[in-house]
Amino acid sequence: MYNIRIIKKQLHFKQPAGTSRGVYTTRDLWYIVLTDTDRPGRYGVGECAPLPQLSQELGPTYEQQLDESCRKLTEEGKLDHAWLAPLPSIRFGLETALLHLEAGNLCFWQTPFSQGAAGIPINGLIWMGDFDTMRRRIDEKLEKGFRCIKLKIGAIGFDQELELLDYIRRRAAPEQVELRVDANGAFTPEEAPEKLERLARYRLHSIEQPIRAGQWKEMGRLCRHTPLPVALDEELIGVNLYHEKMELLDTVRPQHIVLKPSLHGGIQGCKEWIGLAEERGIGWWVTSALESNIGLHSIAQWCATLQTVRTQGLGTGLLFTDNVDYPLHIQGDCLYFQPEMPAPDLLNWLEA
Repeated sequence: MYNIRIIKKQLHFKQPAGTSRGVYTTRDLWYIVLTDTDRPGRYGVGECAPLPQLSQELGPTYEQQLDESCRKLTEEGKLDHAWLAPLPSIRFGLETALLHLEAGNLCFWQTPFSQGAAGIPINGLIWMGDFDTMRRRIDEKLEKGFRCIKLKIGAIGFDQELELLDYIRRRAAPEQVELRVDANGAFTPEEAPEKLERLARYRLHSIEQPIRAGQWKEMGRLCRHTPLPVALDEELIGVNLYHEKMELLDTVRPQHIVLKPSLHGGIQGCKEWIGLAEERGIGWWVTSALESNIGLHSIAQWCATLQTVRTQGLGTGLLFTDNVDYPLHIQGDCLYFQPEMPAPDLLNWLEA
């Protein structure tokens, strides 16, 4: 029989995190602490990390939905995936709390990553800022040896952003550094073709979400005629049912999709997206979404089971001043897990 506690915490960013939807200085997170009366001393912790203005489930009833979802698990003894489909951050929190509880430690699956024998290649993310700040951050990532740089665009003016891409390309050819950009829907359908043509000159790997979500026909037209690969991100939010996912991919036919468990259906929902994408020859990669180290670790443990060589977006674990210490570290451009390191005292951190 399961018992569940819910603990809410607010974490603080080391420096303001600029996005196309504003600037984050704090982050509200809900943690599920799961225990089993048949196994005294064992517990599992899962993180629910909805994002303001992105997560459709986040609103006045979020905590009520979280309480109800936890109650269903304690009553039924298993996850009701149909119930949880429109609640991706809650689903992810419950999924990973169960994984932690069943494993009894931080190695949720036995993989080279969880055994400390291999790292997961990650991109170097360049947060929005003024031109000089972004260029300095680019220098830092290149000096650390990142072979994939992801630049968020749509904040400082398109010409300046092209200048930053030119700055990278003058320092590193495509064979040395893969370049991804994330527009977060910053372009209109009318201006997007011309802007993609200009971006393509810098031999980019892909652009995420060039136009805002919900414009399937326009996005499909863009993907058919684009000079560089398009990846869907926000477009996947709220597309929860299997047949809806099929319809989206068949209508738009993107070159890639970007999967965030906290936004795109938890682990189970992301598995569905991966299966449908691979059936259609669509590429994919996994990205964290401003989770604490608890959520980041859970995503990385799952990501390592997927046996993909593509660079993932798992570099957001160093953002908070009051993050919980985890046996994770970045070496070069790879995220590593250190199983020999002592596990954090999660309960003490959560209750502090």
